[in-house]
Amino acid sequence: MADHVYITTNSTPPTSPVINTNVLNATHAPFSAFEGCELTWEGILFDLVVQCVNVIMGIPANILVITVLFRNRKEPSTSDMFLGCLAFLDIYFSAMVPVNILNLYFWQSKKVWLAVKFSYGVKDTSGPLFLSCICLDRFVAVLFPIAFGSLRDPRYRISLSTLVLGLTFTYASAKTVGGLPNFEKVFTGEILAVFLWMIVCNAAILLALKRSRGVGKDEMHPMKKKAFRMVLAILVITMCNYLPPVALFPFEDTYAPNVFRCYVQPVGFAFLNISSSTQPLVFLSRLEKLPFLPESCVKRCFTVLGNQEGKPQAPVQASQAPPA
Repeated sequence: MADHVYITTNSTPPTSPVINTNVLNATHAPFSAFEGCELTWEGILFDLVVQCVNVIMGIPANILVITVLFRNRKEPSTSDMFLGCLAFLDIYFSAMVPVNILNLYFWQSKKVWLAVKFSYGVKDTSGPLFLSCICLDRFVAVLFPIAFGSLRDPRYRISLSTLVLGLTFTYASAKTVGGLPNFEKVFTGEILAVFLWMIVCNAAILLALKRSRGVGKDEMHPMKKKAFRMVLAILVITMCNYLPPVALFPFEDTYAPNVFRCYVQPVGFAFLNISSSTQPLVFLSRLEKLPFLPESCVKRCFTVLGNQEGKPQAPVQASQAPPA
C-alpha cells in the first residue's frame, strides 16, 4: 500500500559543515499524519475513516468466517484454506488500524510506523492473490471437472497457500525497508494483472453456468442457480474494490505528484481496504444461520437474500458460499 505518511529521513545537504548538527536533528523530527499534504489532507482522512470501518465491521465478520470454516472442517470445501488465510490476514490488517492512528497522533514512533507499513504490504498482496487462488479453484472445478477431481488433494492448496504467503511477506518486507526504485509500480502491475484475471475467470464461470441451464437432473438446478448468484456477487465485489485503483494508478504520470500522493493514492487504496469488510460480509450473507447469532437476527439482516417464502431451510455449507 502506498505510504500515507512520508517520513523525511534525508534533508537538503547543508551549505556549510557548521550546520551539520541541525540537519541531524531535523532527521529525528516527529512526523505528522498529513506530512506533505497539510493543505490537501481530505484523501488521507477518507482512507483512515474507511480503515476504522474495517475495525468495527471487518474484524467481527472475519472472526465469524473463521468460525464457520472451523465448524465445517469435517466437510471442507476446496477453497476453505484460501478463505481462512484471507480472513486471518484481514483481521491482522484491521487490528493494526488503532495502532496506526495512535502512532500518527500520539506516539510518533518510527519503529511502530515500520510495523504499520508491513501490514499495508500484507494487505496489498494477500487479498488479490488469495482471491485469485479462489477464482482459479472454481474456474477449474466448473470448466474442467475431470481434472479438478484429480487435484482435490489438500497438498496442492497447502503448496499454493505457502507460495502466496511467501510472496506476501516478501513484498511487505520490501515495502517496509523502502528505497527501491519504482516499487509502487510493482503493486500497480500486480493489481492490474489480478483484476484482469478475476474478471476473465468469473466471466467464464458465469457463462459456463448459464449455458448449463436445462442440462441434467431437475434437482441440480437450485445448486447451479446459487452458484451463479455467488459468482456474480464475487464479480460485483471485484469491480467495486479493485476497479478504482486499476483505473487510477496506471496513469500516475498524468497527475501532479502532490495530487497523486495526497488524493489519488489514498482514495484508491480506500476502496481496496474496505474489502476487509465486504468480502466476509458477502460470505456470511450466503449462510442461513450464523454462529453465536440468533436466527431471528440473521433473518432481519439478510431478508433480501433469505428465503422469500419464510420456510426454514437447512444451513448452507461453507462450500456453497462466496469467498470472504
